[in-house]
Amino acid sequence: MATAHPDASAAASPAPRRLKRRRTAADFVTQVVLPLVALGLLGFAGWFVWKNRVVVGNPSPPIAPARNPFPDSVAASGVVEAQTENIAVGSSLPGVVVEVLVKVDDEVQSGTPLFRLDDRELRGDLAVKRASVSQAKSELLRLEAEPRQEKIPVVAAQVNEARAGVARETDALRRAEDTFARKVTTEQEVIARREALAAAQAALDKTEADLNLLKAGSWEYDCDVARAGVATAEAEVAKIETNLDRLIVRSLMAGRVLQVNVRPGEFVGTPPGQALIVVGNIELLHVRVDIDEFDISRFDSRAAASAVPRGSLQERYPLTFVRVEPFVVPKKSLTGDNTERVDTRVLQVIYECDPTGRPPLFVGQQLEVFIEAPVR
Repeated sequence: MATAHPDASAAASPAPRRLKRRRTAADFVTQVVLPLVALGLLGFAGWFVWKNRVVVGNPSPPIAPARNPFPDSVAASGVVEAQTENIAVGSSLPGVVVEVLVKVDDEVQSGTPLFRLDDRELRGDLAVKRASVSQAKSELLRLEAEPRQEKIPVVAAQVNEARAGVARETDALRRAEDTFARKVTTEQEVIARREALAAAQAALDKTEADLNLLKAGSWEYDCDVARAGVATAEAEVAKIETNLDRLIVRSLMAGRVLQVNVRPGEFVGTPPGQALIVVGNIELLHVRVDIDEFDISRFDSRAAASAVPRGSLQERYPLTFVRVEPFVVPKKSLTGDNTERVDTRVLQVIYECDPTGRPPLFVGQQLEVFIEAPVR
């Protein structure tokens, strides 16, 4: 039997067919939608990376810093203050405030009352001391008016009475001695009469001395003591009147009220530096400039200087040198708290600033100050 060739058998077998099926929605999503979404996300990622890339540039600041008008300068910070400096008015005596007599921005002169403390207790003491003065003056007048003429006849009558007593005792002694000589009375009776006469004579001497003292008037030294008593009483009255005047706190200079920190009903003590009312003369303003200790060698008081207020950098105020406070102090924080300090020490220089024709400056406002210095 003949064997079939393998190629012939393969050729004789039928060819395989490709199966066909209908396309579903899942096929559309996987073949069309997902590739499109992937392309969209890829494009979004590229846009996001481009949008948030790091841009290297030199943007302008929100507020331009102050420009230095000089080729080289000493830069410092300054604070506006009154021409007379900011005078913190306190109370020399403790007490309760009953009336505040000024308000902020009032013009005051030297001696103008600012506020008044409760004075009822001192007024009571004053009435007592004035009564003491009246009593002391009356006592002095009484001494200076001595002798009182109505008293002289009374004392003179007492002298006459004492003389009569001496005459009576003298006669009784004489009769006792006569009877004793005739042995009628005892020696004891004579001795008793002698003692009675001595007592009568002493009473006469006393009344005569009283009469002479009365006629002589008051002793000069007694009048001096009375005058000293009057002076003491008047001094106590003057002291209380002074304390009453001190209860009315007054301004000691002409200027303007810059701040009022006291209200009626508040108790005020006498701690140092307690600023109840701040007064200052602001007709001309001063600028207190703090120069860093490293720039002191470059500072020249004759050099030109100008100031620029913070927040208004287009305005420039020329400064005129006034004085240097030659005591280098620790730099204080500009918050105004005396306890806040830094390690830097500064030299304080006072300049005068006239804001006429420019926007007004206010006490306490901070300035950027530039002082011309030699080019390094």
